[in-house]
Amino acid sequence: MNLATVLKGKGLGLAAWLLGIVFFLPIAWMVLTSFHSEENAATNPPSFAAALTLDGYRDFFGAGGGASPWPALINSLVASLGSTLFVLLLALPAAYALAIRPVKKWTDVLFFFLSTKMLPVVAGLLPIYLFAKNTDFLDNIWLLVILYTSMNLPIAVWMMQSFLAEVPVAVIEAAQIDGARLPTVLTRVVAPIALPGIAATALICFIFSWNELLFARVLTGVVAQTAPVFLTGFITSQGLFLAKVCAASLVISLPVLAAGFAAQDKLVQGLSLGAVK
Repeated sequence: MNLATVLKGKGLGLAAWLLGIVFFLPIAWMVLTSFHSEENAATNPPSFAAALTLDGYRDFFGAGGGASPWPALINSLVASLGSTLFVLLLALPAAYALAIRPVKKWTDVLFFFLSTKMLPVVAGLLPIYLFAKNTDFLDNIWLLVILYTSMNLPIAVWMMQSFLAEVPVAVIEAAQIDGARLPTVLTRVVAPIALPGIAATALICFIFSWNELLFARVLTGVVAQTAPVFLTGFITSQGLFLAKVCAASLVISLPVLAAGFAAQDKLVQGLSLGAVK
């Protein structure tokens, strides 16, 4: 190995570390600010040696007489987990049909699925709002479950089709020879083999649902309010309560971070599945 190769490798490694630090700094600053008082959080230039306090977290959890975040967090959990479950139940057989038992012009079918994501979300907001209003579905968490399912289903089918295409057809045919029907093939044969890809798809759908704000902001009020909508309540006419916002942002981000950390091995395997033949 010559010197140029070594220097190139170290240079790429250094560049990767610098890029990682650049992306991590805003998160580190948010965490530090969440432990400051509002006075210290609003100083310019910011104070790194300011006294630490848990007031921002106490205010977020309603210790100071404010609204409790638990209903919003539970609503986000129900909408995210419910929609992700429905997406997987619908996307698995659809991806199986496109990958293992391809229909005619299956590439056109995949493009149709993906083309539904090309419509700006705001373009469909008014008709969805009118439909929800006329059917008494406003401020209903199940409306968000249906919307998040429909929003994430195209991406899930597209991702899982590429994952299921790597499943050996011989294994499926052997199960069918033994008398396994389609539900058994999907749950006992295909799903275990494609588990990393399914986990990666589920995690991405969960993150998209958890972070969605536009529909939740317009279509919910008090009963079905989600965590991102609750977070916007800290921006008031009195100003931006920076410490409280940082504390709330950190707490609301924890479920996504925990899910990503718990499934990081499956996520890496799923996203790299089929990359190398």
